[in-house]
Amino acid sequence: MTACISQKKADESSEKRKPNIIYILADDLGYGDLGFTGQVRFPTPNIDQLSKDGMFFTQHYSGSTVCAPSRSALMTGLHTGHTFIRGNREIKPEGQYPLDSAAVTVAELLQSKGYVTGAFGKWGLGYPSSEGDPNNQGFDEFYGFNCQRIGHNYYPYHLWHNQTKEILKGNEGRKTDAYAPSVIHEKAIAFLEKNKDTTFFMYYPSIIPHAELVAPEAYMTKFRGKLLPEKAYKGIDHGEKYKNGGYGSQKEPYTAFAAMVYLLDKQVGEIREKIEELGIADHTLIIFTSDNGPHKEGGADPDYFNSNAELRGYKRDLYEGGIRVPMIAYWPNTIKANSTSNHISAFWDFLPTACEIAEIDIPKNTDGISLLPELLGEKQENHDYLYWEFLERGGKQAVRLGDWKGIRLNMSNNMAAPIELYNLASDVGEKNNVASENPKIVKKIFDIMEREHTYSKEFSFGYEKK
Repeated sequence: MTACISQKKADESSEKRKPNIIYILADDLGYGDLGFTGQVRFPTPNIDQLSKDGMFFTQHYSGSTVCAPSRSALMTGLHTGHTFIRGNREIKPEGQYPLDSAAVTVAELLQSKGYVTGAFGKWGLGYPSSEGDPNNQGFDEFYGFNCQRIGHNYYPYHLWHNQTKEILKGNEGRKTDAYAPSVIHEKAIAFLEKNKDTTFFMYYPSIIPHAELVAPEAYMTKFRGKLLPEKAYKGIDHGEKYKNGGYGSQKEPYTAFAAMVYLLDKQVGEIREKIEELGIADHTLIIFTSDNGPHKEGGADPDYFNSNAELRGYKRDLYEGGIRVPMIAYWPNTIKANSTSNHISAFWDFLPTACEIAEIDIPKNTDGISLLPELLGEKQENHDYLYWEFLERGGKQAVRLGDWKGIRLNMSNNMAAPIELYNLASDVGEKNNVASENPKIVKKIFDIMEREHTYSKEFSFGYEKK
């Protein structure tokens, strides 16, 4: 009888336990850089299997077209017209402009509900010990790159464990013994093992496959000689910027890129294997996506790999290629396997989704909508529109309005810049500007752009909105 009562209590405890959440964020991975989305030059078997066993979102969008504002939108549930960080502004000697103390992050909200929270990878939302430091924004543990610039390099001199700078002696001088993504990955796996009996949120913002193009030799050998002809890249191999933001030279950039994504795929597989081994897979949601479109830096050649499939543009563009990203949600026995969602969604939907999963009141000021109904196969609320702004390269705005996509360029120089208009239902490659034929749609998009941009003295187009 005692055994039966104990088992009943254990079952009740398990029922009340909130789901774990693992959010895996690739760095500059293009829409077409996965096997199941069309990549043919290298395999991604683990991510492909994750999609087969979960739900693939065909129309999911990143928070921005570069790192910091994209991550700010993800963490705060606010699009780039509202979220505090809207650019990659750096603070010397190390780190980026910090999130404001008033910012409320998804980690803080989950932490308040008893979730153990950990971040492993690249941060970019506040220099060490600043208000934007991950430990001050809801994460119990952080391990990785605080600074995006130092995150350009795969054999760095140091990484951060909370506020402790850990020197990687194996990378002193020109040595390359400690491959940062592998070191960080080990810490993430340890976090899973440590917290298997608790409820946790693990944020895993990998630096792969962002430039520089470097992979351990064991992975390079898998692709060497198969991706020809190579186009050698001459980078920074000594001096002040060596391992300090400069991209190193690479004689085999195609081989390196394939090896890096292959390694990322292996790490995704190991995370999934670990939660299965720990017996927590059935109450763990895994999300996999990318922070923006593919880059063209450090010898990278997204055209060679067809990294954007049929989408136009790259990182730093607000065309589809810069912001439409693959997204997979996997949750055994909860999300229907091998399912596809055409629901239009964005990074700022993650915060309300996590809140609903954890039974937390969703903040009223969020720009997001919970995706939990879509994940469960129930009736899903739709966005009226999605909005982006990007302050670099002349300043840009974009709006997704149903099947319509409006883009405005050169905002810093011309507040009245014309709006380009594309019908994504028939022109996902954004080749035919139909603005002149649809003035009413253009006017609606113009009104959204004017309304959704809120002025920020820290991150602005260069003019103050009246």
